[in-house]
Amino acid sequence: MANPEILHIKNMVCPRCVMAVEASLRALDIPFQQVELGQVHLLQAISLKQRQELGAKLQALGFELLEPGKSAIISKIKTLIIEQVHHSKEPLTVNLSTYLAEKFAYEYSYLSRLFSAVEGITIEKYLTRQKIEKVKELLFYDELNLSEIAFELNYSSVAYLSSQFKKETGMTPSQFKKTHAPDLRPLDSL
Repeated sequence: MANPEILHIKNMVCPRCVMAVEASLRALDIPFQQVELGQVHLLQAISLKQRQELGAKLQALGFELLEPGKSAIISKIKTLIIEQVHHSKEPLTVNLSTYLAEKFAYEYSYLSRLFSAVEGITIEKYLTRQKIEKVKELLFYDELNLSEIAFELNYSSVAYLSSQFKKETGMTPSQFKKTHAPDLRPLDSL
């Protein structure tokens, strides 16, 4: 048996994405240990032909199989931010720059420059966009008031959340709530 391999996949942002990737792996008889947002842990390395077949199958589903290296780092940064904002119930105990630096064992300044160069926006801007999408979702479903939303998303105040929301969307949270038009965007397109 060959050594295990980790594949990085762009645009995996939800549990349904994980299920779709698992189904693709099974269809191609590629043995895997675990599939999580943004990556697949294979039981063994795959051939170039298998990689190409998997890449084509994933592309048809709207995903992209990334080559090892810088693209994989960018994908993992996005995945960690999406997991933290949309799927984690516990706030970070350290700031985002420390969290990312620890996860990658790179200086945050390097990660930040790489992300900005590839994506055209800063990591902080990407985080803000993800948080605003989460705010839209919570406002649309009317489960929490603005104070509770600010607390859940670790904003220092309702006023700061409101100002970021208006800057990103062009309307206040209350204006957004009145429109009842969610205008939610896919997480991977932010």
